[in-house]
Amino acid sequence: MQGTFIQMSDFSVTWSLSRGRFDAEVAGLFHEQLVWKPHAAALSIGQMALHVAGVEVFFVSQLKAEELSGDDRKLSSAATQGVVNDETFPFTDEEITPHTVAVALARGRELVMSLIEDASNDVRKVEIVSALGPVITGEGAFARLSFHPAYHHGQAYQLKNSPDFPK
Repeated sequence: MQGTFIQMSDFSVTWSLSRGRFDAEVAGLFHEQLVWKPHAAALSIGQMALHVAGVEVFFVSQLKAEELSGDDRKLSSAATQGVVNDETFPFTDEEITPHTVAVALARGRELVMSLIEDASNDVRKVEIVSALGPVITGEGAFARLSFHPAYHHGQAYQLKNSPDFPK
């Protein structure tokens, strides 16, 4: 056997679970909770949410070879700016509202769902640049998309359980 082939439906199931848990962790938070940080170098939960959605927009736009404009371009920049580099995060604390976060997460979900459940072999083989920099395939992108919300779900859970988290 040359390796295990993961069906796209498997990626979809994993992504739906990890994204659903992340969304539930963020749901219902108010502005002060979304922008709270335990220290200056940490991401707030709102920044994490915009970053998760930003990575989704960033990956899917590359997989579909589509140019981004307007809100999608700004959201896509949250995949890297201020997260994996020293640039300023593209959204200010004033912009990180429950509405902004909900719209961004819905946009990321819409784009990922347009591909993850039934991606063609051509999409699986497309080479894109990951948020961390290396070139990966579409299959690698789906693997990362499936895990990524779970990674930030754990961080958000920890922040929410900090004794200093706004109540």
